[in-house]
Amino acid sequence: MFRGILITKDDAGYRAQLQNIDDAVLPEGDVTVSVEWSTLNYKDGLAITGKSPVVRRFPMVPGIDFAGTVTASTHPAWKPGGRVVLNGWGVGETHCGGLAEVARVKGDWLVALPPQFTARQAMSIGTAGYTAMLCVLALERHGIRPEDGEILVTGANGGVGSVAIALLSRLGFTVVASTGRASEAAYLKGLGAADIIDRNELSTPGKPLGRERWAGVVDAVGSHTLANACATTIYRGAVAACGLAQGMDFPASVAPFILRGVTLYGIDSVMAPQTVRQEAWKRLGRDLDIAKLDAITREIGLGEAITVAADLLEGKVRGRVVVDVRR
Repeated sequence: MFRGILITKDDAGYRAQLQNIDDAVLPEGDVTVSVEWSTLNYKDGLAITGKSPVVRRFPMVPGIDFAGTVTASTHPAWKPGGRVVLNGWGVGETHCGGLAEVARVKGDWLVALPPQFTARQAMSIGTAGYTAMLCVLALERHGIRPEDGEILVTGANGGVGSVAIALLSRLGFTVVASTGRASEAAYLKGLGAADIIDRNELSTPGKPLGRERWAGVVDAVGSHTLANACATTIYRGAVAACGLAQGMDFPASVAPFILRGVTLYGIDSVMAPQTVRQEAWKRLGRDLDIAKLDAITREIGLGEAITVAADLLEGKVRGRVVVDVRR
């Protein structure tokens, strides 16, 4: 038996409960990990609250991220005592995840914990920070340089946005943060944002083309926000889209893409190949200011995760939430 959050769905309804879980619930896998830290992402909030059909197999342990120590392995790459991180791969959706003391997964899904980070710091980064790094890498590969102009980051108070601001500012970019919480301006400028705009400037229906402003965009919001970001990106600029906090729809026209040559990059963190993951984690180790990482992080125990997951969906949480699964 081990302690964790278990999601069930039956005639009595959909429930997420902290409880003792039988080892028999764990799925097949060639590596067993003693989980030390997990985290809460937007997708975890959806899974725990049941507000979106994220979970596709029951019973399910949520948590798309975890960091810990290998306790048993038949995989050639991992031995007991190895320090590992996992992000994505359907964990917490179709395969039991990290909001529990034990996880059993495929060894091919694991990445070695970078030596620059503790397990707690790796979860402070989590899928949100790793996704932010994938967005930055996409903009870099597009050829965008600091001197090309401003970079817009939407959903700036969230996990992706907070880490994206910290990364981009350290790389020399001028970052403009879009947020619905004006009271968080000092927090965002502390991360490195040069300016703050109200999300209402982007979140309502706009024109097919607007005034050119952004050399690049990191968007975690989707819907009208993404459409307006594309419409105001400069000639041959790029937008990295990785989230859908406002919605999955994309009420836009082709005008930015065929009249200004704007490129829209879709950023998938869940099934990204190992080479991409390793590059992202290597760059995080080099380019992320640990002091800023600590500033955006809130720590909770496993017993608080269900309540905080609901707060996350209501926009009451800023930055990153790490979960100590041992308390």
